[in-house]
Formats: sequence, C-alpha cells, structure tokens
Amino acid sequence: MTGLPPFSRHRAHAGLLAACALGALAAGCKSEPAATGAIEISDYRARHPIVLADGTRSLDVFPTGVGHLDPRQTADVDAFMLEYRRYGRGTLLMEVPRGVPPAQAEAVARTVAALGRLGAQDRVSAREIAVTGYAVAAPSLAAPIRLSFQRMQAKVSDACGLWPNDTGTSNFALDYNNRPMWNLGCATQSTVAAQIADPVDLVRGRPEGRIDTVKRVRDIGQLREGKDPSTAWRQDGQTDVKSQVGQ
Repeated sequence: MTGLPPFSRHRAHAGLLAACALGALAAGCKSEPAATGAIEISDYRARHPIVLADGTRSLDVFPTGVGHLDPRQTADVDAFMLEYRRYGRGTLLMEVPRGVPPAQAEAVARTVAALGRLGAQDRVSAREIAVTGYAVAAPSLAAPIRLSFQRMQAKVSDACGLWPNDTGTSNFALDYNNRPMWNLGCATQSTVAAQIADPVDLVRGRPEGRIDTVKRVRDIGQLREGKDPSTAWRQDGQTDVKSQVGQ
C-alpha cells in the first residue's frame, strides 16, 4: 500500500486549514440575541399613567323649604352650570328623589323649580336638562336632587390601593429585589390628574394669546429714545404690584 506523495499531503493539509479558517470566520459573524429577563417598571409614571377618559361630574343639591337655594348652594350650582356649558357632553341629568315624606315633597318641587330658574339664568335651557327620578332608600335621611353630566377627565388608568405582591418576606427573590411596590406613586398621579382643569392640555399646548399692543408700542418708543423699556417695581407692602406693572 502506497501513501500520498508529500506534495499531495501538503495540499490536503492546506485545504483543511483553509476550511477551518473559513468556519471560524463564519462563526464569528453569527450573532446571538441577548437573553434578558423581564424587568419590572420602576417609574411610577409608567406604572400609573394619566389617561383621558369620559367621567361623570355630579352635584347634590339639598332641598330647602323656602322656595329658593341658600347662597352656598346657589354658588355651587352656578359653577356647576358653567362647567357644563364649557365641557359638558350630552344632556344635564337631574335626578329627583321619589318616595320622600309628604312634608318634604313640596320643598323638593320648589327646589327643582329653583334649579330650573338658575339654569335659565346660566344659559342652560330646559331642553338640555333631562329630569328623572330615583327611589329613596331611607326616608329618614336627606335625599338630594342630583345633577350630573358627562365630560372628559384626566384620570389614572389603574385603581389605586391595590397591592398585587406580598409586602412581607414570603418570596426572597421578589421581596429583596430593591424595587418599589406596584402601588407606590398611584395616589400622586391621581392627585395630579385631579388638578388638571382642561385635560386637552395634556395632549397639546395652547395657542399664543394676543399681544399687549399698547405696551409693545410704548416699549419700542422707549428703545428708539435710548431708554430702558423694562418695568421697575418693588414689593414693599404699600404699593400694589398691578399698579406698578401698569405704569
């Protein structure tokens, strides 16, 4: 049996080395995806985002026996009607208590009439008010006339006060991960959402208002004369800031 010539063996070894080199280069080009575990969201603003949703605005008006509302409730109704005119969707619902004692039925009717007059004064017509009734559960308790309407509100997408994870030490991997509890920050987000008067401000900014033409003309004139157009005022407790700015 004869082996391969030395030259042939050299070529075979060279080809094997070339194949190994190409395989190593190909292996170096292969990329493995980074395997990472699920990371819990630690930012409370991401866990409890503020969203825009339709909500119910309501006001309880308690009947009076004199045929008109007291100043406190009158101011409340005026503010409620103004909010309905600006942001209300659909009709204004007025729920009148049914089944009240006979001595209070007349006071309820007079209060309903007073609410109608206040609505007309606040430019809320009778066509925009839908009157319905609700059964009184306990006649001995105060039964208010409920005003309500739908409007867009800013609110937290999740309900606060939920604790899906154990706050104790039942799970070592979960309890010692140095991450905040899921409920943390929900109350803060709810408070911020409740302070937003117009939810559309969360979506886009407001357009620029009109310029103060009088002040601009005066400032340009002072610049042309080489004077300082800035307003000089000081708060000394005796001079009103508004009067200083208006000078």
